[in-house]
Amino acid sequence: MAQAATLSDAQIKRALRFCSTRRYATRDSTILLFSVYTGLRAKELAALRVGDVYTAEGAVREQFTLSKEQTKGARTRVVFVSKALRQQLEQYAQWRKCKDAAAPLFRSQKGGSFSANTMCQLFLNIYTESGLEDASSHSGRRTFITRLASKGVGVRVLAALAGHSSIATTQRYIDVNDAQLASAVELI
Repeated sequence: MAQAATLSDAQIKRALRFCSTRRYATRDSTILLFSVYTGLRAKELAALRVGDVYTAEGAVREQFTLSKEQTKGARTRVVFVSKALRQQLEQYAQWRKCKDAAAPLFRSQKGGSFSANTMCQLFLNIYTESGLEDASSHSGRRTFITRLASKGVGVRVLAALAGHSSIATTQRYIDVNDAQLASAVELI
């Protein structure tokens, strides 16, 4: 099976432009950016609850813990929320208007929570309709890990952020391109 594409800034903007034309533009843009900024899997995004991300007062948390039921590896892990994602989540809160901490963070078209499969289908639809080949629900995850690696973040930190128990798994996510190779040889 081919690996999901790692997304460039231009491709992310292209997908976001497409999201802006959709019925649930704010939700879909937030899901896409959540994936790119945290590296969460589709299953983990689908399992998020309002209370995971927002305080009782409605403020965006700087970090939150995924329970073992929410993760692939059945291990809890802390997710850190960047400033850029916090801004998006503040906009999302204004649009979403939900005070129930137990409610799904992302509601499906039918009003309930997404399943892992329907979340994967949402990503596939967004990327396909945006004209992005080889992109899938894992593209945000690969983009997250690759971008941090290219900025010098160590593989142990990347593994912790991704929820991998093995750094070998994390290393398979790191994409290498010509620009990185050229920058590397300039360090000598």
